Amino acid sequence: MEKRRLGKTDMNVSVLGLGFGSLQLSGSGTNDVSRVIELALDLGVNVLDTAECYGQSEESIGQAVSHRRQEYYLFTKCGHAIGSGIDLPDWHPQLLEQSIERSLRRLKTDYLDLVQLHSCSEQLLRDGEVIAVLQRARDAGKARYIGYSGDRRAALYAVHCGAFDVLQTSVNIADQEAIDLTIPAARARHMGVIAKRSVAGAAWKMQQKPTDEVQAAYWQRLTVLRYEFLRGNLDEVASTALRFTLSVPGVSVALVGTSRPDHMQRNVALLDAGSLPEDLVASIRTRWEAATALRKWLPGGRWGWHGLV
Repeated sequence: MEKRRLGKTDMNVSVLGLGFGSLQLSGSGTNDVSRVIELALDLGVNVLDTAECYGQSEESIGQAVSHRRQEYYLFTKCGHAIGSGIDLPDWHPQLLEQSIERSLRRLKTDYLDLVQLHSCSEQLLRDGEVIAVLQRARDAGKARYIGYSGDRRAALYAVHCGAFDVLQTSVNIADQEAIDLTIPAARARHMGVIAKRSVAGAAWKMQQKPTDEVQAAYWQRLTVLRYEFLRGNLDEVASTALRFTLSVPGVSVALVGTSRPDHMQRNVALLDAGSLPEDLVASIRTRWEAATALRKWLPGGRWGWHGLV
């Protein structure tokens, strides 16, 4: 599998990474997740991206592949008061420090390749205490690099403040704001860029508006964008969507999530078609820009931006 350098870090990451956010919603059992993780590593995927709030995913990774620790880069996130047992507000520095410690134990490792703040506000970033927690973890050898995971103005501040090595942000056919807002600035600072929600939750598969808030927002946008390629078979659509995300300059790795080994195999196969043709990339960008310029807003007037954090 193709590998790309993740910004100024020393990590050569596979262009496809296994993300665990969707597994939080699926209720997948440990055995199912373990099979997917093992298969992903066997297929050349070397990025595992999780978070404390993603159900039992950290424990599943630790149980499944801690013995293969040198084969993958381990990314996690902190910022939610889960399992602390302490009556403190979310984002309190003490809670963040404890979250990192819990992640290390659950993942059965003595270091993280990347620890990220999980979509905190711009104001919290400006206050500086949450950033200082990650910097101390890096200084102590608990994390090799630090990053911010999020979107919009908070992500833009995270880039410009100069504190982070990596930005994880939403990039897909139905969510292209970062292509103009944050990724060029991240590239200028030689930050690594990880694309989350890289296939827009496969919202094009849904005949009706999904109940999940993020999928619903993407589904609404796609009903307006009406890309021609959405008329193809599902594998072709998925391949085009994933390759579009990886065509964005600066993006090193696109995260996908699944609890089924056959889906993991299929995700890897989607890249067999190679780079997306430039004219198709241009047409997807043009359609997005035209819809935005004409303010073809959906109910609520904001393209469903709310909830996409």
